[in-house]
Amino acid sequence: MTIVVFYGLAKERIREMTQGTVKFFSAGKGYGFITTAEGGDDVFVHYSAIQSEGFRTLREGDAVEFELEDTPKGLRATKVSVINR
Repeated sequence: MTIVVFYGLAKERIREMTQGTVKFFSAGKGYGFITTAEGGDDVFVHYSAIQSEGFRTLREGDAVEFELEDTPKGLRATKVSVINR
């Protein structure tokens, strides 16, 4: 496990990489949620975490790979890549 301090908030990486499916993503608002392959709570994803060129967005049903971070507000996806669209 790695602990990262970012803007004064401690964030803890839970796993190296995990996979899931996009449950919801609003391109207009720039955020959405991913359901992990293991189940459990949905994971928040912000457009800034999407690893792609140009306009960064996700579609409902996209299979994605990402790192999980445990923040004071809950689980957050980082380094998000689409693996199957």
